Parts: sequence; C-alpha cells; structure tokens
Amino acid sequence: MVRQLLLLYLQEQGVSKNRVAVEHGLVVNGLRKRCDILVYDPAMAPWLLVECKAPQVRISQATFRQTAAYNLPLRVPYLLVCNGPEAYCCQLDWEQEQFTFLAALPHYPAG
Repeated sequence: MVRQLLLLYLQEQGVSKNRVAVEHGLVVNGLRKRCDILVYDPAMAPWLLVECKAPQVRISQATFRQTAAYNLPLRVPYLLVCNGPEAYCCQLDWEQEQFTFLAALPHYPAG
C-alpha cells in the first residue's frame, strides 16, 4: 500500500509513469537486489531511489544502510525512505561525500 501511494504521489508531482521503475533489479556487492522505486529524470538518468516499508516497520539506521547500499551502483542524487506515516528524504553530494536531509521531496526537474 505504501508503494502504491508513493507512486500516486509521484504522478501528482509531475513524474511521468514512463520515468518510474518498480522493483528495479541491481547488483550490490555481487548480490542481486531490488529497490522498490527508481525514478529517472527527463534525460533518463537515475534521479530518486525510494525504499518503501510497511507502516508497522520502524525506519531505522539499518533501513538507511540498506537504501545507501542499493544506491552504490546507481549514485542517484536523492534518496527517499518511507513507511507511510514517516518519510525521510535526503540529497547526496558525491563529491563532498555528505548528505543533507530535506524537509520535502525536491521538485522533479523540468525536461
């Protein structure tokens, strides 16, 4: 349910369905994994990685480690972790090797 609501929210924010991959396969440390949602920008570069949890699942440091690990091969600039009641978005700066939590999801880039 969380994933479906997030997909609807992304559409409302102007993200086209053809720019969204659900259960996108990737390889992390030699293991096959799947991220819940991967959003591409208008140039089809990965833009936002979303990890969804059930509402009763607490978002913890382990959740962020999992999401960050999924992002290693992708290097997207934005991560979103959500369980329904709670959502955390951060922007990654790969050159400075730091991240910043954001109050809201950034606007989808115009293209």
